[in-house]
Amino acid sequence: MLRAKSFSVLPGFNLALGYTLLYLSIIVLIPLAAVFVKASEFSLAEFWAVVTADRVVASYKLSFGASLLAAIINMVFGLMLAWALVRYTFPGKKIVDALVDLPFALPTAVAGIALTALYAKNGWLGQFIEGELGIKVAFAPLGILIALVFIGLPFVVRTVQPILEDLETELEEAAASLGANRWQTFRHVVLPILLPALLTGFALAFARAVGEYGSVIFIAGNIPMVSEITPLMIITKLEQYDYTGATAIAVVMLIFSFIMLLAINGLQAWTAKRTGRDR
Repeated sequence: MLRAKSFSVLPGFNLALGYTLLYLSIIVLIPLAAVFVKASEFSLAEFWAVVTADRVVASYKLSFGASLLAAIINMVFGLMLAWALVRYTFPGKKIVDALVDLPFALPTAVAGIALTALYAKNGWLGQFIEGELGIKVAFAPLGILIALVFIGLPFVVRTVQPILEDLETELEEAAASLGANRWQTFRHVVLPILLPALLTGFALAFARAVGEYGSVIFIAGNIPMVSEITPLMIITKLEQYDYTGATAIAVVMLIFSFIMLLAINGLQAWTAKRTGRDR
């Protein structure tokens, strides 16, 4: 039996695929390949010596450690914020909902300057936190953590929010009618449904934080072995005209980014399967 040919406003598959691959190659694949080609100018021993230098390793620990901690914080408080936006009505709700996307729209350099001015020793908050409590925020790893929390929060909120909107409250009411308290209802009914989306938001926030530069560079202080992030090490190598060394560090970050991308895609597929969105 002959099948009716479906109408499409886009070109045929072969032409569309060709344009897609060409565009993807020019924008993504060729530049990424150039990074590996440039790094191949090093021998394996030289490459290993560059990417495992003490100063570079310290930047790995700070970038990955602070990013992981920021993503965990965002996972907890992002869930709470998404819950409040979905389940409750309060004055200024639309304003709060719009402010969640502010880190997306705000230039990262502006965010970094604002956070530095706020948490510096003579800033609005810094004069109390550092002056009264003795806790140094700006120009310290704690300031980096705050900046990474700021830029990563929207990923968790916007990932969890649509799942919460689709979650039927009847499930919670049924659990309550069977004698479950609030914690038991959240743990055994709500959390298993939200967990895939929550992990996806966590992974997205983590991946975003690892590569962040603009909002961190101002508040970090950039003290060697203390508050230098890995993207700054790449910039430092470039300023020293050590292009091969910069690309070697970039390759390490790129490989990690690929791993994170695979993890995010896997979590998104799991989320779609758990929520029935893959049908």
